[in-house]
Formats: sequence, C-alpha cells, structure tokens
Amino acid sequence: MAAQAELDRTDRAILRLLQQDASRSLAEIAAEVGLTPTPCWKRIRRMEQAGIITGRVALVDPARVGLPISVFVALETGDHSAAWIARFAEAVERMPEVVECWRLGGDVDYLLRVVVPDMAAFDAFYRRLTAEVPSLRKVTSRFAMERVKATTALPI
Repeated sequence: MAAQAELDRTDRAILRLLQQDASRSLAEIAAEVGLTPTPCWKRIRRMEQAGIITGRVALVDPARVGLPISVFVALETGDHSAAWIARFAEAVERMPEVVECWRLGGDVDYLLRVVVPDMAAFDAFYRRLTAEVPSLRKVTSRFAMERVKATTALPI
C-alpha cells in the first residue's frame, strides 16, 4: 500500500480547484489559495513529480460522442498466474471500449466498465473478449440504465 503524501491545507485547496477545472489559469488558482503564482506553480510541479497529479484531461459526455451504452462486465477466471494476469492486462489494454478495469477481492476477479454505441457493438466486444482472454469461468454483464452520479473529483 502506498504511503499517503504529505499535503498541507494549501496543497489540498490547489487539488480541489484543479479537480473542479484544470483549465483555470495559474494566477486564478494562486489567488484562490492565497499565494503568488511562482510558489503555487512550484507546489503543482511538486505534486506532479510525486505522482499525486497524474494528468490533466477534458471530460467528455459519452452519449454526445456516440457512446451512450455503459456496461459493467464482471469476470471470474480459473487462472491467477502471473503469466495469465500479464496476458489479460495486455488484451484489455488493446480494447478501447474498456475505459476502466479493476482487479477485485471477493467472488468476482475483475470488473470492466465498457462503453459502446449500441448492442451490436457490445456483442462484438463480448465475442472478442471471450476469444482473446482464455480461462474465463464466468462473464456477467450489467447494463447501466441511468448514471445517477459521476465525478472524477476525490473528496480531498
């Protein structure tokens, strides 16, 4: 387990602001947290170098770009070897429909979040998944009806 980074109140305020809108200017962020731009920039750079800030992206509405269907796919495997895990990770990496992949504890081994334009595309994805990933014991798909909450912001 990774150690928690040493973040003071100002670092946390900067992170909250960046999570809300990473396109804010440095001057705006600095003013909000009570710093001048140079020390604010140094804090942001330090958090980037420490891996706390891992990137800055634009968030896109899936439905507005033709990907209205979200499917949560639970996978159970009979093989937990290092070689299988590596092959699985490589296969999932090649599948652009998979936007998240989590290894879990409990009765399900992996959970994928898949986005597709329609059921035919999901069927094609499902067939590719089961063909490319050996040793799957069980594949269960759950189709999202409505997104009630979605955020990328952590409660810092």
